[in-house]
Amino acid sequence: MNKLQQAIELIEMDEWDQAHALVQEGDNKYAYLIHALLHRIEGDLSNARYWYNRANEALPDNSLREETDRLKALIKNHP
Repeated sequence: MNKLQQAIELIEMDEWDQAHALVQEGDNKYAYLIHALLHRIEGDLSNARYWYNRANEALPDNSLREETDRLKALIKNHP
């Protein structure tokens, strides 16, 4: 299991600080998206927008659960 998958699992277990530590140094779209999700969970929408922008995406209009599931599927299909 890679760090991105681990981060998603940690998010699902409400271990946000540990998930944040895994993606903090990531320098790719998927790490940025997970980072953005973590800031949404924390209620820091300004910072979440920043990370979604880095991933070339807009802040989505979905629930946190839907976004977690979306990212989980994206990462599963990521080579």
